[in-house]
Amino acid sequence: MRDLREDSDQTQQRIADVLNMHRSVYRRYESGERETPAWVVVKLADYYKVSTDYLLGRTDERVPYPSSRRK
Repeated sequence: MRDLREDSDQTQQRIADVLNMHRSVYRRYESGERETPAWVVVKLADYYKVSTDYLLGRTDERVPYPSSRRK
């Protein structure tokens, strides 16, 4: 999470604002002091346009898989 934030030239405060939470809560997620809830992972993946697997360290592929949802 930290690498993505820094690569995007964003502050912890900016990302906390996107997530509608206090910076101190986001900092704990980013540092690993608190487990990151699934809704935060999903919202960050959408924000950074990466897959949730990438955020969770399960793949090195940043690009999300194509959506299988039909609209």
